[in-house]
Amino acid sequence: MHPNPTFRRTELARSLDLVRARSFGTLAVSAEGAPLLSHVPFLLSEDASYADLHLVRSNPICRAARDGLPARLAVNGADGYVSPDWYGDPGQVPTWNYVAVHLTGTLEPLPHAQIDPLLAEQSAAFEARLTPKTPWTMDKMDPEVRAKLQRMILPFRLRIDEIDSTWKLSQNKTAEMRESAGEKLQSGFGMDLGTLATLMKDPPADEA
Repeated sequence: MHPNPTFRRTELARSLDLVRARSFGTLAVSAEGAPLLSHVPFLLSEDASYADLHLVRSNPICRAARDGLPARLAVNGADGYVSPDWYGDPGQVPTWNYVAVHLTGTLEPLPHAQIDPLLAEQSAAFEARLTPKTPWTMDKMDPEVRAKLQRMILPFRLRIDEIDSTWKLSQNKTAEMRESAGEKLQSGFGMDLGTLATLMKDPPADEA
């Protein structure tokens, strides 16, 4: 998370909206040597107290988390490079604007019997976003293939203790400078630049 408090005041509800809209993040746990990372789809509970996910059985995080361990799930939003020329002020320097939310807590294994309902819940949630497409359901799978798949993956729950976010949108600049840079960055490079430009023109409200 960026240390500047100017970028860390966005209302929690807005950050949770992003987390639910993305439903995909980078799971990180500590280990000997480099941290272990895995890129995972997940479902956030209604009260944001936990996130359910699954991992392939051979993932080293599964072994590390057999008895539960601290973990962080990083969820990224829009991001992009900001040229100092775009501010219309010669005193500026290059930077990178971005949105990110971190969910920190304890990663715990769930009973393997929960893998079937977890997969069904995930697929139902994601398929619902594809309307008017007829939703894919688990019962469309061959029973043997389904059983084999379920043996290969394990269910987990991240019990969330802390939620942090950074919405770095040039809030430390004047509105005129911020809007100017937001317009021009759409011709630059990054991810989801249209969304980033909109956010820069109208940053989310601060927490009360």
